[in-house]
Amino acid sequence: MSSGRRGGRRPAGASEKRALRRRTLARRRALTQAERAEASRSIVQRVLRLSEFQEAETVLLFASFGDEVDTWGLLREAAAAGKRVVLSRVRKGKLEMELCVVTDFEEQLEPGAMGIMEPVEECPEVRAAELDLVVLPGVAFDVTGGRLGYGGGYYDRLLGGLTEEGCSPALVAIAFEMQIVDEVPMGANDVRVPLIVTEKREIGAIG
Repeated sequence: MSSGRRGGRRPAGASEKRALRRRTLARRRALTQAERAEASRSIVQRVLRLSEFQEAETVLLFASFGDEVDTWGLLREAAAAGKRVVLSRVRKGKLEMELCVVTDFEEQLEPGAMGIMEPVEECPEVRAAELDLVVLPGVAFDVTGGRLGYGGGYYDRLLGGLTEEGCSPALVAIAFEMQIVDEVPMGANDVRVPLIVTEKREIGAIG
């Protein structure tokens, strides 16, 4: 693996990504429920204090799944702050996401792809150009903004589409501190994240 300098990375290999994904997910699963809950609360509070969040009107969040950072508190806080909360739904038969407004987290979510909670069909769609803030999940990150997802490429395609349309919402990833690694192998289609929030710090330039 390269030294980690910004310009010195070799092309990302699928085997490197798989190995890093496997190691990081194993470490994340090893966190206790109490550790995840405490760290998640700290991460949510840090996000709430960000100018990117406070100034945003329409925010794309995600419903946490398994041992991810718990985002349910963030969803409720965003709604209470008067934000238009958007969640993604995997478009049936396609490798892309629909973006839908959710106003009732009890009645308007159902298990979707891989058991992740997604908006029901009745939720109205919004255009990606309407987003002011995108909060991203992920498996591993590095301090240069490198992001390793779960392997489906959904968010990379979404972010690539935003770039093609000339849209520039604020991008913030959330992760436990133990998900920050020395280097994430990055491919040509992978998108860097300008700001990563963990329970201990904000990594990157805050706008």
